[in-house]
Amino acid sequence: MVSSVGIRARVDSSLRTRPSPLSHQTWRPHTTRIHRHTIQTHAVTDVTEASFESDVIEASSSVPVLVDFWATWCGPCKLVAPSMVWADSEFEGKLKVVKVDCTNENKGLMEEYKVYGLPCLIVIKDGTVVDGSHHEGAITKQGLAEYIAKNTGLQASSV
Repeated sequence: MVSSVGIRARVDSSLRTRPSPLSHQTWRPHTTRIHRHTIQTHAVTDVTEASFESDVIEASSSVPVLVDFWATWCGPCKLVAPSMVWADSEFEGKLKVVKVDCTNENKGLMEEYKVYGLPCLIVIKDGTVVDGSHHEGAITKQGLAEYIAKNTGLQASSV
C-alpha cells in the first residue's frame, strides 16, 4: 500500500537556535518553516479475523505472506515495525507483509496460530504455515532478511 505524506520540516538557516559565542546576535527560539514535499511510504497491511481469510490465506496462493502479530503496548514490537516496512518495500510483489494487532478482536487468530509471545512472526504459503517459520521475540533487520530467505527463498538486495 502506498500513501503520500505531504509535510517536510526544514529549518531556515538564517535563524539560530543558540547565540554564537563569537557574535552578539540576539538569541531567537527555534523556528521551523514548513515546506510541502511529497514522499512515498509503504504501509504494512493491517488484518483482522474478519479479513484474514482473504488478505492472508487466499493471497498466500500467489505470494508468501509474512504475518507479524504485535501489540501497541509491546516495546519489542515497536522495534521490529520499521523492519516490517522495509520488508514490505524490499520484496514488493514477491512477499506480502501483514500485521495482526493482538487484541480481543483477534483472539481467535492468536489461539489458532499459537501466539504466546510478541512480536510473533509466521510465514504462510499456499494457505498453510511454513514449517519452522514460527518466530517469537524481537529480530534485527539482518535477522529478518535471513528469516525471510530461510522461509521463502527470497534474497534481499539491500540490508
